[in-house]
Amino acid sequence: MNSLIHPGMAALLLVVTSVTAWAQEPAPATAPTSAPAPTSVVDTGPIPVVQRPLWELGLGLSVLNVPDYRGADQSHRYLLPFPYIVYRGTWFRSDRNGTRAMLFDSQRVKLDLSLGAAVPTRSETAAREGMPDLPGNAEVGPSINILLVEPANQHYKLELRLPLRAAISLERSPRYVGATFSPNLNLDISAAGGWNIGVLTGPLFANRKYHAEYYEVSDLYATAQRPAYTARGGYAGWQSLASTSRRFGNTWAAGFVRYEGLHGAVYDDSPLVRRKSALTVGFAVSWVFATSSTSVNATD
Repeated sequence: MNSLIHPGMAALLLVVTSVTAWAQEPAPATAPTSAPAPTSVVDTGPIPVVQRPLWELGLGLSVLNVPDYRGADQSHRYLLPFPYIVYRGTWFRSDRNGTRAMLFDSQRVKLDLSLGAAVPTRSETAAREGMPDLPGNAEVGPSINILLVEPANQHYKLELRLPLRAAISLERSPRYVGATFSPNLNLDISAAGGWNIGVLTGPLFANRKYHAEYYEVSDLYATAQRPAYTARGGYAGWQSLASTSRRFGNTWAAGFVRYEGLHGAVYDDSPLVRRKSALTVGFAVSWVFATSSTSVNATD
């Protein structure tokens, strides 16, 4: 990454957006019921509602192994600090569903802000040798979340999420990189023992400008092994993500793995695509050091 933004910032955003604090959202107060037998993977009784701090602050450390870009045959490891933030508010929340502003919230449909990120790519990457470095980018935009299934005990929830994001480069003079659309099915599970499990899967799409940033080769940088290539917009592959997390007192730990398949993507014939799949793995642990004196109803 160039200029003002440190190269690790994009990976830090990846931590914040991929492995968020899995605190439950506020819920109407109900009397807790007895817990089922501990042999059950998913509890069958209602999640007890308790009083939790309105906000919690902490610091954490993450370890990530991230491909240089989708389709690259090289990856880098990052060891990065990150902020742990939980906010159980009405209009703004940072919880198990991510960090977002609640723009619209009904029983079945929600409109909120969606965040994403991409790490920087250096010209030292073999496929891009001699080409300009690529700064990391931050992605932000609206997401329509449609609740498909949620039982009365609220121990799992299946949603259709429709995030549309604009990507902005992280450099001294930020610029518009392109737009992405990644509809997905998202399953959240509150498992026995205080564990939270998340599974997400769905296709990826991006416009021509976004694909050109990563996969286009101009005549200036074309070689015998890397012919000129013009990128197109459209289908960008398929992603699947699984994550888990748990609170241990004032300590929070989480891990995730994300697989992205590029077969059939509109850019899979680019000379910059060296691998038709990508795997991102991360682990994070954080320590909570400050909490609000104001309490709200919560189910985490």
